[in-house]
Amino acid sequence: MDPSQPIPVFAQLKAHLIKSIIRGQFGTDGQLPTEVELCSTYSISRTPVHRALTELADEGAVIRHRRRGTFVNPHWVVRHASSRAVRVVVPEGPWIDIVKHDAPEDLSPSLAVVDLASLHEHLTRGVASGLAPDLALVDSVWVSEFASAGFLRPLDDLDPAWTENEYKKEFAPAFVESHLMDGHTMAAQAEADVAGLWFDRAVLERCGIAPPRTWQELTDAFSVLAAAGKLAPLGMPAGPAAGEAASFTLLGLLASNGAAVLDDRGITLHLDEAVKALEFVRSLVDSGALSVEAVTAERERPMKLLASGDVVFALGGSYELPALAGAREISQEAAWEHFGFVRTPVGPGPRNAVLAGGMAFAIFRQSDRPELAMHLLRSLVSPSSQLRMARSTGQMPSRTSVMHGLTGNESLPAQSARMLQGAVVRPRVPSYDRVSQQLQGMLADVILGRQAPALAAAHTSELIAAITGLRLAD
Repeated sequence: MDPSQPIPVFAQLKAHLIKSIIRGQFGTDGQLPTEVELCSTYSISRTPVHRALTELADEGAVIRHRRRGTFVNPHWVVRHASSRAVRVVVPEGPWIDIVKHDAPEDLSPSLAVVDLASLHEHLTRGVASGLAPDLALVDSVWVSEFASAGFLRPLDDLDPAWTENEYKKEFAPAFVESHLMDGHTMAAQAEADVAGLWFDRAVLERCGIAPPRTWQELTDAFSVLAAAGKLAPLGMPAGPAAGEAASFTLLGLLASNGAAVLDDRGITLHLDEAVKALEFVRSLVDSGALSVEAVTAERERPMKLLASGDVVFALGGSYELPALAGAREISQEAAWEHFGFVRTPVGPGPRNAVLAGGMAFAIFRQSDRPELAMHLLRSLVSPSSQLRMARSTGQMPSRTSVMHGLTGNESLPAQSARMLQGAVVRPRVPSYDRVSQQLQGMLADVILGRQAPALAAAHTSELIAAITGLRLAD
């Protein structure tokens, strides 16, 4: 049992005992260890042990006999073994309602909801303790790490026909390719996000400014706003305090100028297109459009500034609409009327792309019921489920057919879906988390003027090469 996990110790012990009961690990008489023995075995106090056994007794899983001990209830085992329960872990937000609504009638999802910031640690600790879920919703950039570590069950092992004839043909190519490892599909994309620029519709309309499409148009917009007497700094997650949001935004800026951290040639962060993107960021600081305080701001700060009217623009992901609505204390529909979203303005480079990310469903190798988990996964990424998800949450579907069904309107999912064509994804390496931390530090150094953009890019390229074992591209 691990007290540092977000799941209480008593719940960890309870889950472990349930798994042991189902597997018949308590012998022919079904007697569980005493409370004292459990305390000693798992190095925990009496309180969580007593609560775990009490809840198991209340739920009928065990029977407690005075002076004799605690025994497995064989009738509960028969009922449970014949049930269609699937253990599912999802982050906070709309996913619990989506799973409950779209699960097949012949399945019984057992849901655990974890804060997104704790989700990665929760899942890795769960695997280490033998308590991984059957199915989990994970950040798509974790798929490579989890698959390389052997955590995941290939989907084509469970349903090769669906994987080949539906998933690979129906879903956005960027995600289909990024979830392949050694020829196997390791996850199914649940929804998609793109990096872009949020803006205050009313301010731009009053000042006669069109939503910026290029770096130059964004710079010109700042000049127009300044001439109109409006302070118009840019909100941006820009340092370690913002975590992955800072990396996602930076990678979106790199992609907007045809740059990337790595490609088939190796590490490419030090090349000209990437350096120019960092120089553009530095120019925003020099012009006063971007405050150096962005480096210490947490991930929610840029959208709060936009919602309060302290900035006119904010770089971020399409996933920020709920944050804007919450900060303004209005509905998401009303927030979309106040704020607009366009792809990250493009640079002068000969190529440009939109950065895409999002969440994916993965089945863990420790799953007791992988076939049932696959049955649930197929339902949760079905066209009807994705369409309902897009309309109710503002999230973008990952199925191309559902995307095309949205293109006739100007909703956020529809606009984002159009941006997804030809999108690129974050670096697909098992050590992405460490790479992301280096990118956050580099961005902070450039904004604070600690290093010139070219020097920062070269230094970070060498660090990433050491982390990944990849060579620097020529």
